[in-house]
Amino acid sequence: MYRVAVIGGDGIGPEVVREALKVVAAAGVALETVDYDLGAQRYVRTGEVLPDGVLEELRGVDAILLGAVGPAIGSTDVPPGVLERGLLLRLRFSLDLYINLRPFNGAPGSLASGADLVVVRENTEGPYAGEGGQLRRNTPHEVATQGSVNTRFGVERCVRFAFALAAGRPRRHLTLVHKTNVLTFSGDLWQRTFEEVAAEHSGVTTAYNHVDAASIYLATDAGRYDVIVTDNLFGDILTDLAGAVTGGIGLAASANLNPERTGPSLFEPVHGAAHDIVGTGKANPLAAIRSAQMMLEHLGEAEAAARVLKAVLEVQDAVAAGGDWNTQAIGDAVAERL
Repeated sequence: MYRVAVIGGDGIGPEVVREALKVVAAAGVALETVDYDLGAQRYVRTGEVLPDGVLEELRGVDAILLGAVGPAIGSTDVPPGVLERGLLLRLRFSLDLYINLRPFNGAPGSLASGADLVVVRENTEGPYAGEGGQLRRNTPHEVATQGSVNTRFGVERCVRFAFALAAGRPRRHLTLVHKTNVLTFSGDLWQRTFEEVAAEHSGVTTAYNHVDAASIYLATDAGRYDVIVTDNLFGDILTDLAGAVTGGIGLAASANLNPERTGPSLFEPVHGAAHDIVGTGKANPLAAIRSAQMMLEHLGEAEAAARVLKAVLEVQDAVAAGGDWNTQAIGDAVAERL
């Protein structure tokens, strides 16, 4: 039995997590779940984001499954960045979740129908590291800087993970995405590291795309990609686009991984809290279910994970074909196939 921290969070988060846990149970994997009240609602109620004591408790679980966090659009109860930096980024940095893994399978009828690609996003460096500052705030001469932190250590471990992943896939192809012609310092570090690690993986073919070109290719020819490796900011943006072209953000899953397993990894759908559809049954739980499938794979439950993925893709195709679907019905359909 695995001990899993469950953060339902805000909005539709609890609804989609409920369906994900239903599917895990149907797959025959026993979990001891521990619920944590974290997100916008807790912040508004108590002023706390992620207390130190809770963070220490989370270090002791086998995995973390998160639904979604965030206030309703237009709400002023939670200042911008409080949850992002205080909860999500703090978990990534504190637990060394340096790989953000996002798989995409194009649903029938989508712009990228039939595509099968994975984005490996560096998850603890880049502009999100928080380097920068402001001078003369709220004056006509205000200055704001936001640096991008890129270390050889951080880049190399991400690139090595991506090569190992690509080597185990049928196409064995890896594309580096960056902006080396303009970001000549960070881009140079990424490209040199990529090329040096590539020399150790003769069985993996490689390519390079500028991020603007990659945006075009994702929208017009996503099938060209097998595995993409990129930095934190570019990965954040490209994976939202990849979600849109493969069938919608409701299908986009993610794993925040600590590959060395020195602490728990975190699994969450890419979508937000979507307060406007809470309780309507409109929330698509497939992203949360696939995130749970990635959790099972990480925990070593390969057979169960493979069966869940097969069921998810079958239901994804069925939903794309139309019909009367709602949140619970989609979860039930996946569970029934198991």
